[in-house]
Amino acid sequence: MAGKRILYPALLLGGFSTLATVLLVAGNLVTRDAIQERQREDLLVSLRQVVPESHYSNDLLADPLQLPGPDGTPVTIYRGTRDGQVSALAYPISSQGYAGEIRLILGLDATGKILGVRVLTHAETPGLGDGIEVAKSDWILDFNGLSLGDPPPEQWKVKKDGGRFDAFSGATITPRAVVKAIENGLVFYRQQKTRLLDPPLSKGLPVVRVEGATHE
Repeated sequence: MAGKRILYPALLLGGFSTLATVLLVAGNLVTRDAIQERQREDLLVSLRQVVPESHYSNDLLADPLQLPGPDGTPVTIYRGTRDGQVSALAYPISSQGYAGEIRLILGLDATGKILGVRVLTHAETPGLGDGIEVAKSDWILDFNGLSLGDPPPEQWKVKKDGGRFDAFSGATITPRAVVKAIENGLVFYRQQKTRLLDPPLSKGLPVVRVEGATHE
């Protein structure tokens, strides 16, 4: 009798655990597609902010290109095409800010000129460092139309460091990090230009994975 009294609660507990697991798996399956679609929509919104639709005629999210970044980590590049040629591209860039990593997305035309830059995520101080957000300030728009040689390399710094770009009052570290991230993104374009501008194959752009990075 004692054995049966112990066995029943154990079976009951096991049944509840199994049911909970089944419900959890089912819930994940139901919401997974919706979450992925939302992430796709959010990414497309960011891409359209840094690459105007007038610069391409294809689906930017179709078959992205992958190349190794300076540290060997793969960088995903979304390329816009027109008449079978790469006409614009966008990819994530990042740098260490005051309160953590600042992640941005950089859009370029085929010549390496900046079409737009937007912040994806950051943890900078509200009211100070968050001026990098286009919703808080138009500071980030000052990079539009610039390239690696315009301004010259020695001016890709905030004014406090002898460069061209304004900083925020009381928050120099944040804009300094963004300027550096953008400059590094432009250097990446210069180093990988041939692969970035390779004409796409057939109807889509091939996903390319390269083992080693190219350095100058």
